[in-house]
Amino acid sequence: MKPSWTDISEAACAVLNTEKASDKATLARRVAAAWRDETVLFAFTQKPPVRPARPSAPQLLPPADMPRRRKGGNETNRRALLHAVAHIELNAIDLAFDIVARFGHIMPRGFTDDWISVGDDEARHFTLLNGRLKANESFYGDMPAHDGLWQSAMDTSDNLAARLAVVPMVLEARGLDVTPAMIAQFENSGDTVSAEVLKTIFEDEIGHVGVGSRWFKFLAGKVKKDAEPWFRELVKKYFHGHLKPPFNTTARNRAGMPRDFYEPLVKKKDKPPVKPTSA
Repeated sequence: MKPSWTDISEAACAVLNTEKASDKATLARRVAAAWRDETVLFAFTQKPPVRPARPSAPQLLPPADMPRRRKGGNETNRRALLHAVAHIELNAIDLAFDIVARFGHIMPRGFTDDWISVGDDEARHFTLLNGRLKANESFYGDMPAHDGLWQSAMDTSDNLAARLAVVPMVLEARGLDVTPAMIAQFENSGDTVSAEVLKTIFEDEIGHVGVGSRWFKFLAGKVKKDAEPWFRELVKKYFHGHLKPPFNTTARNRAGMPRDFYEPLVKKKDKPPVKPTSA
């Protein structure tokens, strides 16, 4: 079917303005296919909305007001975990298409290529997770979710370097730290299908964090800044939280984020104790 959009900003805004979660994921994949087929122009005539359209459920709460998820592999906990990750992936669809519509016009075409590909992956992830929710007699929207990811997007809406530093290089990089434990939780509970879905997401997300890191370094070179201290400067200014270890340094290294980027941001009280050496 011939796409109904003329340029990539119009197509990206169509994704952002789609309310129903499953429809948003489907449209995101259609836009990505049209972009790969070169049936959408590399041009920018539309500005993205301040907030993307979202379904009436789930109820969005401030992160501090979210009910705490209990640990363990029982069915209720597995549903809650799947729902939380599905919500992150839905946000990630919007974040990918927002960064294209908002900043693509000031960047090389390869920037749009990368983030459209990321948005395609995030839509695929959401669809996989939504399927696992249904298999566990649940659905996206039946539990509350927090709005912290989009608040970070709004805080960095006029600063591409800050957006890259905070969203892929802090928030999405955190997923690299915590996902292996989630995978183990599902495997231990016997839900190997959900564990395999999370393994797929984990591998893809290393690449997504890598996209953020690569374009952040591109901007640093463009303005003749040292990437590592500039990253820390922007995180301190725009990220309303702090980084907590332990870090998955192997995955972060694969994504182009060595320790020197983020470890200086860890508060002293959160640093793991140094093991004494034997005499």
